[in-house]
Amino acid sequence: MALSLFRFSKKSPACLFALLSGFLAPSVAAEKTLLWGDTHVHSYLSPDAFVNQNFTIGPDEAFKFAKGLPVIHPSTHTRVQLETPLDFLVVADHAESMGVFKQAYEEGVPTEGLGLIDRFKAWVATKGLRYLIGNPDSMGDILAFATPATQDVIESAQIPPNLPVPNSDKVRAQAWQESITAADANNEPGRFTAFIGWEWSSIPAAANLHRVIFTNTDATVARQYLPFASSTSNYPEDLWQWLNKTAEKTGADFVAIPHNSNISRGYMFPESKRLRDTAIDKDWIALRAKWETVVEATQVKGDSETDPALSPNDPFADFEPFPYYLKPSAPAYNPQVGDFVRSGLLTGLKIQQDFGINPYRFGLIGSTDSHTGLATAEEANFWGKMATDSTPESKSRPSIHIDKLGWTMSASGLAAVWATDNTRQAIMDAFKRREVYASTGPRIAVRVYAGDFQAGDELKSNIYTAFANAVPMGGNLPAQSQAPSLLIHAAKDPKSAHLDRIQVIKGWINNGNTFERIYDVAWSGERTIDSKQQVPAVTNTVNLQTGEYSNQYGATMLSTVWRDPDFDSSQAAFYYVRVLEIPTPRHSTLDAIALGIPVSETAHAATLQERAYTSPIFYQPQ
Repeated sequence: MALSLFRFSKKSPACLFALLSGFLAPSVAAEKTLLWGDTHVHSYLSPDAFVNQNFTIGPDEAFKFAKGLPVIHPSTHTRVQLETPLDFLVVADHAESMGVFKQAYEEGVPTEGLGLIDRFKAWVATKGLRYLIGNPDSMGDILAFATPATQDVIESAQIPPNLPVPNSDKVRAQAWQESITAADANNEPGRFTAFIGWEWSSIPAAANLHRVIFTNTDATVARQYLPFASSTSNYPEDLWQWLNKTAEKTGADFVAIPHNSNISRGYMFPESKRLRDTAIDKDWIALRAKWETVVEATQVKGDSETDPALSPNDPFADFEPFPYYLKPSAPAYNPQVGDFVRSGLLTGLKIQQDFGINPYRFGLIGSTDSHTGLATAEEANFWGKMATDSTPESKSRPSIHIDKLGWTMSASGLAAVWATDNTRQAIMDAFKRREVYASTGPRIAVRVYAGDFQAGDELKSNIYTAFANAVPMGGNLPAQSQAPSLLIHAAKDPKSAHLDRIQVIKGWINNGNTFERIYDVAWSGERTIDSKQQVPAVTNTVNLQTGEYSNQYGATMLSTVWRDPDFDSSQAAFYYVRVLEIPTPRHSTLDAIALGIPVSETAHAATLQERAYTSPIFYQPQ
């Protein structure tokens, strides 16, 4: 039976966190530290951030805020500060028109070196952009102008987005210089890691195919290139080829992170045909597997783990949905197999069976996608995606064809990394080996290892020997004859809610068909598994009049050894862990209380169960 470690409940959360991070760690992992960061923050150099009135938070301010320093909020103009600083940050401004909108608004489009006709175009662009900036709905107009009108994704992808502003590359180069200089200035090896990065923002016919890219190198290397943009190509394989060539030329390494697969119109994790409408092949698979070792599973535009339509037997599948495409002319939202992380992992098993390589053997992280430059993922400290939806009143307004846009956004997420040191290279190494995981906001500490564990191993004060040959999250479990067991530890965020349960999500393939199952493996209290093999819901203590909740229920720490009862050594499979908190109030509920309106007016769930998703451990038979 699953074991809840209530015996540790009298210890302080800080002690429990330290216990999980060090004392119970294996020898190979004892040298690793749990670091928390955000790989997806936008500054005023991103066009949509600037249009939405982020006029003051640039890359330098974004890094300083992540380090715990006070800055001035771009909308409210109040002093804001993180209570608990981050360990690392990627400022990932859009490569497309990077810095161009800011330049046009503040100084005008530069005209040096332009002929008469291009000077006139620069004047028109300056006037036009100045007219649009400050209106949140104008990004929809800009997107419609820069992209084909068709709703067909394949057709739209053939034509890269184009915003014809003269001297754009000159402005982009200046903006890139500002970004990489700020990263180097704020990088403090051993204390705080400031990564150089950007976002490639392909969105043909509203199919979100965006990737965040970051590098392990410094500004000296980054000056040798301009970030690859979707205005050059909408096709992911062209991005990967560019990464190959740039790595060979400069010695830099990169990680490309897909995000918001939930709104990709089925194109983020294809099974047979790529965006070019041709069959995927070994080269495509190998390139993707090389560069995309991690996927962003949760962020402000919803959760991408799974959907009830795809996981009908998962009672926790309907978490923070975002059922909207970002182009006003797009069709109605339709969740598809190619849209979600879990179904992508399952599709990867099929592709590996056919090609011998799995393009979707990825780890999971969370990040914010904040466009205010402020990396905040806590419900009680969430300032919206944009500067224009940073207050309770502004969150209630419609924008880009979405009602109550600010309340539709999620206060999510964070990237957790088990790294040997807080440096660019050590953190990138963790991303490459997938020893990372996602949180929707709370800093839940989680460790998972696969091996031959026995019940009670999770309680041992010295389990170094047991871990010696174990496989950590993100790793590959070699073929074996008997069922593997997982040793799982989870400790609550000392500043957040208690833990409800630990679940193992298994996916496998049999005779060309894929399957999934959710196992409750550890939980708080005296609940018992019901006839549906599920643990009943934990008590919801949230007071909808005050926003308060009680930690009377739940556990400060959960731990177990779980052995797969349905193991078949001939079937390829993956296992990842989902850790759930007890119910807490959603940010929209706290806003409603502050505004003195019924919670129902927010049109969103009053409470939620924050969670962490670990990277999968993959099992491949001989």
